[in-house]
Amino acid sequence: MSRVVCGRCSSERVGGRPAVAYFLWLLACAFLLISLSSVAARAQARGNERFLSEQARVEDVLRLIDERMAIMPEVAAWKWRAGAPIEDPERERAVVQRAAEMAAALGLESGAVGRLFETQIRLARRAQSELHSTWHEQGFEDAGPVSDLAQALRPRLDRLTADLLRALHLAAPAFRDPAFADRYSPLAARFLRAGGWSDEGRREVLAALQAIRRTTAPALDRIRASGVIRIGTTGDYAPFSVEIDGALGGSDIVLARRLAQWLGVTPVFVRTSWASLMEDLERDEFDLAVGGISVTPERAARASFSIPYASGGKTIITRCEDVGRFDSLAAVDQPQVRVIVNPGGTNEQYVRVNIRRARVLVHPDNRTIFEEIRTGRADVMVTDDVEVELQVHRHPELCRPLPGTLTQADKAFLMSRDPALVQAVNAWLQDALAAGEPQRLLREHLDGAGLPGERARPAAGE
Repeated sequence: MSRVVCGRCSSERVGGRPAVAYFLWLLACAFLLISLSSVAARAQARGNERFLSEQARVEDVLRLIDERMAIMPEVAAWKWRAGAPIEDPERERAVVQRAAEMAAALGLESGAVGRLFETQIRLARRAQSELHSTWHEQGFEDAGPVSDLAQALRPRLDRLTADLLRALHLAAPAFRDPAFADRYSPLAARFLRAGGWSDEGRREVLAALQAIRRTTAPALDRIRASGVIRIGTTGDYAPFSVEIDGALGGSDIVLARRLAQWLGVTPVFVRTSWASLMEDLERDEFDLAVGGISVTPERAARASFSIPYASGGKTIITRCEDVGRFDSLAAVDQPQVRVIVNPGGTNEQYVRVNIRRARVLVHPDNRTIFEEIRTGRADVMVTDDVEVELQVHRHPELCRPLPGTLTQADKAFLMSRDPALVQAVNAWLQDALAAGEPQRLLREHLDGAGLPGERARPAAGE
């Protein structure tokens, strides 16, 4: 049974509304909850997850705004035949108010969202007025039945409102860019193409979007209100999270998908990096992050972690021919040794603290870093033991010279400081651990099963 609820759809929150208005309110909330086929469903197919880029999220916003404008000729035709005025102040106020209230449940600043809808309504009125002026001059061409405004057109517009609000929720991080309007002006010219648009109208819409900001709504409330959970991951750390030819796989990707299913929402995967992981979380780029993330005091001071689902530690990997040379950290930390690291995560942190004499090489591409060791351009890497086991399994020329680990650390889901979200994630994870699901998935993906592509490419840990 779905756990998705509309945070503003209870009688306690809308008490005192007239019966008709209350019914319309419930209907709008229902549209918001059942329209998962919009942004998120198009972005994710079960078992075929991909990153949803910032541009794709902005494109969805613009496409939905354009769909609204594309309905205006039908609205204008109905009003022409009915002899109804173009302006309907009461209906327009209700649309803006409803959008603003639904936006608040999604953690969007309601005033800015209300102004975006006011802009759309004003531009829609202008488009209808231009059509009526043309029909006054040239006559109205009767092309058959016209869709009824109340029974057909307004429900379509209400569905677009719900879809647009979800799209705004997903695209919100892009709006804070001071150069947003200039950056996405060419995209607006390409997507806002229905009859009724002008360059001025496109600029007004981009300016209204740029003004939208996040509020401090609790993460779990937003997840349930939107029907979407935004999951950050690097996509470069097999067997937990790896991107091959655009497709995401790994044990943590499967776990994240199952968590989303348990919550009754749709997962949307957002790209992050080890260097920007904490900043991206604090900038509200995503609700939760997965992908073999180690629990560290520094991270725990800035965010929340789930209960651990895996444990391990740092160890050494080198060419098999050099196993006798690097059986301890002291043997690694020698002037002639080249230690390679991937930037921004706990691997680099460990090396910077513990390697004093060896030469440290920073390799920016996690996907090709083990090739540097295999080809002799580097001697050693210090990374998580689970990653070492994966690479040794795949590449017979690589070996693990140290049987144990240099450190001990837990892997857990990283998330914002929302006690309700932490409690929900832990409740699901406890059941998954009791069933042995994380351990089983990790073993499968260590063997290469479930990873996208015919053969998963090497990827360094964090």
